[in-house]
Amino acid sequence: MAFPARTASEALQAPEAPKALQRFQRLEALLRERKLDRTLTTAIPDSAEHEAAGFGVAALDAALGGGLPRGQVSELTGPPSSGRTTVAWTWLGAATARGESVALIDTFDRFDPFTGSQCGLELSRVLWVRGQAITRTAGAIDPAWLPGARAVEGPGTLLERTIDRSLKALNLVLQSRVCTAVLLDMADVPLAGIRRVPATTWMRLQRIVEGSDMACLLMGPVPLSRSAGGVSLAIAASPPSTRPHRWSGTHDRSRRLAGLTVTVQASSPRWTRQSVVALETATRYDAWAIE
Repeated sequence: MAFPARTASEALQAPEAPKALQRFQRLEALLRERKLDRTLTTAIPDSAEHEAAGFGVAALDAALGGGLPRGQVSELTGPPSSGRTTVAWTWLGAATARGESVALIDTFDRFDPFTGSQCGLELSRVLWVRGQAITRTAGAIDPAWLPGARAVEGPGTLLERTIDRSLKALNLVLQSRVCTAVLLDMADVPLAGIRRVPATTWMRLQRIVEGSDMACLLMGPVPLSRSAGGVSLAIAASPPSTRPHRWSGTHDRSRRLAGLTVTVQASSPRWTRQSVVALETATRYDAWAIE
């Protein structure tokens, strides 16, 4: 004998409705508590979208609708010497100019305070979490390590430990909710090291940021992670036709290519088109200007 199927509303009106309603409300509360009551297609509450963390660059902020969305994880990628670091530091500098406290998780200890101040960073408002300045060569990677499993006993390779400390520091900073703009610098991390990071690590970070007034930016050589409402920024650079590029700075921390035309391509799953903004800087100290 077949029984007719009932909808949720009909079930709650049945004689056993009180207990069913209690179970339904309890399940709904548990889902809401663990932030599992939304999907990628549902709208994020307006409280997380009312403001964006801008770059202080009119053309770029206009293309992004004000800047990077708060309550979301965004990503910034680009090859070496493409201007990605300057763009990221400019974003932090704009936040400090608004009176915000910011955090820089510096995985390989590459940050140069003097150059950062030239990008607009107010250093007194910067939480600088310094990593370990290990070599960028393949010697830092244990060839015995296999993706998904550790072939040797022990605490892991130097590269693995450095990345792990960086991600733990990022997790603690985000959980503290003290800084409203947080940058994770993994620009120099080898691809083999990036592949070691489990996908659940990025998902956990997204859950921490979601619904808050924080904006988190992940910088790397390849896309790392982005939440449903986040933005992907792809950086490319080429020397301008009127002025050749050149190396500027004498120290490894401050050495940058000057005279680059930087192109920022922005995309988001919520946009129907991609935006491309061309910026130019004569030296690493110059303010951004539209090409």
